[in-house]
This record gives sequence, structure tokens and C-alpha cells, in this order.
Amino acid sequence: MTIDLSAYGWSDALPGGDGLLGRIVKVDRGECDVVTANGRVRVLSDSQRAQDQMAPVTGDWVLLHDEPELGLLISSVLPRSNSVSRRDPSEQVVEQVLVANVDVVLIVHGLDRPLPPGRLERFLVVGWDSGAEVAVVLTKADKKGAPVDDVTATVGAVAPDVPVLVVGLAGRAQEGLEHVAAMVGPGRTVVLLGESGSGKSTLVNALLGEEHLETGEVRSVDSKGRHTTVSRELVRLANGGLLVDTPGIRSVGIWDSEEALERVFGDLEALSATCRYSDCVHGPEPDCAVSAAVANGQVDRRRVDRYVALNVELEEQRQREKERERRGHGEKRGRRR
Repeated sequence: MTIDLSAYGWSDALPGGDGLLGRIVKVDRGECDVVTANGRVRVLSDSQRAQDQMAPVTGDWVLLHDEPELGLLISSVLPRSNSVSRRDPSEQVVEQVLVANVDVVLIVHGLDRPLPPGRLERFLVVGWDSGAEVAVVLTKADKKGAPVDDVTATVGAVAPDVPVLVVGLAGRAQEGLEHVAAMVGPGRTVVLLGESGSGKSTLVNALLGEEHLETGEVRSVDSKGRHTTVSRELVRLANGGLLVDTPGIRSVGIWDSEEALERVFGDLEALSATCRYSDCVHGPEPDCAVSAAVANGQVDRRRVDRYVALNVELEEQRQREKERERRGHGEKRGRRR
């Protein structure tokens, strides 16, 4: 059986090369499942580049070659159109690429729990930083007393231009599912981001029309779910759309995201430009336009605090990265001696 890779998002405009072309649909313990024109294959990666700066991730386009003793191996990872990344939760200055070559990021939130504005802001920064379209999907609208209006208002206050899709997935009453399906068009890659238990896997199964991904119960005490999704897998819908479920994200560390941060806090960025000092931290400094807006009731102080904290986080990240590079250069000079 021959597979048309355009169904998996390939375009002749993308760069190619020598080897068997394929797209990674799953990464698991150093091995990858790759869809090629000849079918789905299991491969290894021995590329120094792939193991270092371009470690293969779900969504990557790769070239494979056949080693007589090992079988198919990834020889190279093709340039990415974009990627969805966060700061690695175990490493303060390391980027963790979650998925590559994405058209849409759907931030999934279950209405069985509150939506802290700060968490939403961080997810928005991660989504917008990729350059992909971003929308919010509110699941579990079928739950009794689900605060749909309150949570929708929270999203509107933080990001008024972001589409909000409300979905109920209980039994056969799949209210609002068609609006999500409309965003997952043929050949488009859509990634789902959210906490564990937010309903991502249930949403994927509903769109597929079958139980493809395992789902788990959510504790009633704290609305926490266990991590039923343990890897990022790209699946193809009947309409030709491509979905990537991701493990629940507890830590939303941002990575090198100045432009996306400006988009989320555009109003505060504009006010900051009129402060007396260019390095104003929007606290006790004189002639601070942001503090004046807080005093006048135009801006919520808590939002300003989150904005300042994210800027500090990015600056610390930059300084640590510079120090890391400096140490790396020193080690290289030492080895040459």
C-alpha cells in the first residue's frame, strides 16, 4: 500500500534530500514511528545532529536510510516550519520542543476546575510563540453547573481575540464538537495542550469516532487526572486532519518568547513605553505609567505582577544561557590546549 504523504502535511515546497522521506508520528524511548510512502515503520536515530540540537520530535519530517545490521535509521531531521516549545521543567535553560510543524494550537481546559488567568497567559505565550493559530477549547460543558460563562469571560479578559470553543462530550451528546472539527482541516496539524485530566484524549477519541487513546478518571477532590497520555502521538482523522495529543502539562515554562509575551500583554507593553525609566519594574519608581494605571483602576495589579514575573523569568533565562555558552566555549578552548 502506497501512502500519499500530502495527507500528512507534506508539500513539494518543503526542502527534501537523499533518503526515504517520512513524518514522525510518535517518539518512544529513543525510537520513532514514522509514516512513509511505503507505510508506517519503526526506526532508530543515529544522527549526531538529531541527538543534539535537532532531536527528533513528533511532527518532524525526516529522511531515513537503511543500515544492513540495524535497519532503518533517521539520517537527518528536515528544517521545521515552526515548533511548540517550553522550558524543560528539569533544566532551567534548555528548550523542550513538544511538537514540530504545527498549524493550530488548541489550549484545552476542563470546566470541572477553575482557570487561573496566569496559567492561561503562559499557555497563550507558548502557543503564539510557535507562530501557529491559537484557540481555547473548554471541555466538560455537559457537567452540571459548569461555569461556562465565567470561564469564557476569563479568556475574553486575557485574550479577547482568541476563539473559544465550548464542548460537551458526555455519551452521544457531543455538543460543540463540530466547531473543533472545523479547525482540523485536511493536511492541517493541530496540537492539544492542557493539564492532565482536561479532556484532551477524550476530545481526540470523539473526533476520531473511536477509543484510540486511553482516558482516565479525574479525582473529584481536586479535579486532577492521571497522565493517561504518556507520549505525543500524531493521529489522522477521517476528514484528513492531523491531531497531536500531549501529556498533561503542569509546568508551563516559557522559552525565548518576547514577541509572544508582547502579544499577551500588549496593553502593558504600550504603557511601559511611556514610563520615565526604560528599565522600570513598575513598582515604586516615579512616573511609572503602569503603576498609575493600577492606581486609577484601569489595570489589575495581579496582572502586572504576572507580567513582571514573566519578564524576569525571560531575563534570567537569557543570562543563564549566556553563562552556559561562555562555559561551553571555555571547555572547548581547554580541550584544544
